[in-house]
Amino acid sequence: MPRLLLGLTLLLANLAFAGAAEMAKLPQPAPGQAVATFAGGCFWCVESDFDKVPGVISTTSGYTGGHLANPDYEQVSSGGTGHAESVQVIYDPSKVSYAQLLTYFWHHIDPTVKDRQFCDYGHQYRTAIFVHNDEEKKLAEESKKKVAEELKKPIYTEIDKAGPFYPAEEYHQDFYKKNKVKYEFYRWNCGRDQRIKQIWGDHKGDS
Repeated sequence: MPRLLLGLTLLLANLAFAGAAEMAKLPQPAPGQAVATFAGGCFWCVESDFDKVPGVISTTSGYTGGHLANPDYEQVSSGGTGHAESVQVIYDPSKVSYAQLLTYFWHHIDPTVKDRQFCDYGHQYRTAIFVHNDEEKKLAEESKKKVAEELKKPIYTEIDKAGPFYPAEEYHQDFYKKNKVKYEFYRWNCGRDQRIKQIWGDHKGDS
């Protein structure tokens, strides 16, 4: 094998291994637990919001819904991979139901805009519910219909079949805890909570 081709082969093998190692960091549900996947714009914010829900066990920021295996933040944020910034939620169904998670999700996003959320623009910041089975799809579609009736506006949140979920880089995980000042400034400056209040008032979807 020519040296250049050998070097390229080894590089690709190393990249594949690195991607597999990154995937291995993805938390897996224990028996009796379940997984839900949501895209709601900036995954720092979505992760922070879902961590407040009783019954949620863990949240992981990552990328899903695209066509490139093992994407990194630079690739996704450029908008060329088809992925959305997303969050995988592991939860205890005996403490919080999937329907309740859906209600909470809707009340923490702006579902009336397409391919953006607040100050972030692009298909990578779309809102979406990635369903893992037929029951989740049914509940998601029913909840989307109710939201459309309540807001009396077109709802652009997609409902798609869940595919591979790639955890984001470690520095993105729990960003709101590790970089509290930067996170809070970003969230305020982006106008996320201000816009959510305009849409939903004081209803946070947790009751």
